[in-house]
Amino acid sequence: MSKLFGTDGVRGLANGLITAELSLQLAQAAAVVLGHNASDGRRPTAVIARDPRISGEFIAAAVEAGLASSGVDVYDAGVLPTPAAAFLVADLGADFGVMISASHNAAPDNGIKFLARGGNKLSDALEDAIEEEMARPRLRPVAGDVGRIQRFADAEDRYVVHLLKTLPHRLEGLKVVIDCAHGAASGCSPEVFRDAGADIVVIGADPDGININDGYGSTHLEKLQATVLEHGADLGIAHDGDADRCLAVDHEGTIVDGDQIMAVMALAMKDAGKLKDNTLVATVMSNLGLKIALREAGVTIMETGVGDRYVLEGMRDGGYSLGGEQSGHVIFAEYATTGDGVLTGLQLASRMAGTGKSLKELAAVMTKLPQVLINVKGVDRGAANSDAGVQDAVREAEAVLGETGRVLLRPSGTEPVVRVMVEAADLATAQRIAEDLAATVQERLSLEPVA
Repeated sequence: MSKLFGTDGVRGLANGLITAELSLQLAQAAAVVLGHNASDGRRPTAVIARDPRISGEFIAAAVEAGLASSGVDVYDAGVLPTPAAAFLVADLGADFGVMISASHNAAPDNGIKFLARGGNKLSDALEDAIEEEMARPRLRPVAGDVGRIQRFADAEDRYVVHLLKTLPHRLEGLKVVIDCAHGAASGCSPEVFRDAGADIVVIGADPDGININDGYGSTHLEKLQATVLEHGADLGIAHDGDADRCLAVDHEGTIVDGDQIMAVMALAMKDAGKLKDNTLVATVMSNLGLKIALREAGVTIMETGVGDRYVLEGMRDGGYSLGGEQSGHVIFAEYATTGDGVLTGLQLASRMAGTGKSLKELAAVMTKLPQVLINVKGVDRGAANSDAGVQDAVREAEAVLGETGRVLLRPSGTEPVVRVMVEAADLATAQRIAEDLAATVQERLSLEPVA
């Protein structure tokens, strides 16, 4: 059997890869691996939530059937963000959780993501164990040993109250535009910002099952920018489909990305004495400007591989309190076990309220260096870090850039592509060096036969 789990659960075309049959089988296997491991003999419990895409309805039904038929009591939280599901697993003391979402993907896709006890993402070993369990005979309890399915009636209220408790400053006096991407945060994000005292304008919060991420949200910021300007708002917040990420727009309509948000929040937490070891955990793709700005402020960056699961691992290993990605996954370890776009937006707005500064002023602590990314296709990605000619070209580029830029060659984990990323003090230099490096990679590592 080919490996089902990718970097963030099992994801693909709904009713293509993600069928009702697969959903049921995954749930039955997860029930054994994640649920029936308690020594006290009690019945295991699971929390399930989903984003509002139409296929989530039949997938959730199949997952719930698989869990209950395996003796797991199911708490159905309905449509809520991924970080809400993670919080509720911990808050309820459940054995595990299931989130049904394809995040920022378009509506035809969907996904199934499992959360371990405490709301933590699964290790590779646990994912492998679930796949292996799928090939074994099913656990089939009978009579009173089958699980029950019940509505988790106060799920959203618990999550909202939790978020409000994290605020160092209320948001009175701030006008905030919230773009919910017609996704999982369409109900709770406007509610929590309103309860926090903000004057809010809401867009992208009318999910119909097929419009998730369609022209709205963190991958389509144009409408948010226009709405911020139209309403003279102080801040715009954009979520993705499952609301585990947050990007922002300042009062002039300028985009503030995850790196800039992390810079603002790292300094805020340092000022409050809450930034463990004055260290931020970020991926190798974060802009060099972030590292320069934080170094000058006495904050160290610990770099990880690309993906929020690697950021989480780095944070757990070092006990660090803040981490994230340029894409807007920001993790506050004190309050969450995963990226939380609503929490991030609240913390950012609260920093504005507490300092009396605009987002533009706060984000100015970091100067983004021009960044050029070129995907070189049809090449032997495995040789990218060992080919002598490619490595010579990288060293030459690094010598030209000195401390004013950097080079990153990153082989794709899923396709014959090498990603060439160059940062420099000016865009023309970054573009030229990136194109030269990409040409070298294409020439040296091409999979096409030589004529």
